[in-house]
Amino acid sequence: MLTTAAAILAVAASAASAPADGKAALERLKALAGEWRGTAESVSGPPAAARYEVGSGGSIVRELLFPGTDHEMMSVYHLVDGQLVLTHYCALGNQPRMKLKASSGDDLVFDFDGGTNFVAEKDPHIHGGRIHFASPDRMEQGWTVFVGGRQADEKKLFLMRKK
Repeated sequence: MLTTAAAILAVAASAASAPADGKAALERLKALAGEWRGTAESVSGPPAAARYEVGSGGSIVRELLFPGTDHEMMSVYHLVDGQLVLTHYCALGNQPRMKLKASSGDDLVFDFDGGTNFVAEKDPHIHGGRIHFASPDRMEQGWTVFVGGRQADEKKLFLMRKK
């Protein structure tokens, strides 16, 4: 019985430490192509909008948040050696980079991997986040904001595909 329990724990640990499938995650993001509308901060929060486009021969996904506003931002998702990465071009004028840390079920989880035009230990920046695919036409996002090297806020989006 102890041998069986040890084997189960070993398999579970191996699955938990297995690298996320970057190619499958990029394909999931490609399926978002189109216009999205919803709210920010909460399901009853202020209006939010996003646009997703597949580009560069299918090798990238461009995410445009709050298009046409003073707060417009873009993230570009692509593969590097099979790993999904993104660069977020923030309205703050900085460009944090993130890597896909985990992909399970309907979630993509990203973690900080450097960036430009800010000092991570002191300046505000997006440090990581999660995209949750609630259905093919509905998603939720949560992005952590770090200031002074610590989490200071979480920005949320609740979006539905525009028909």
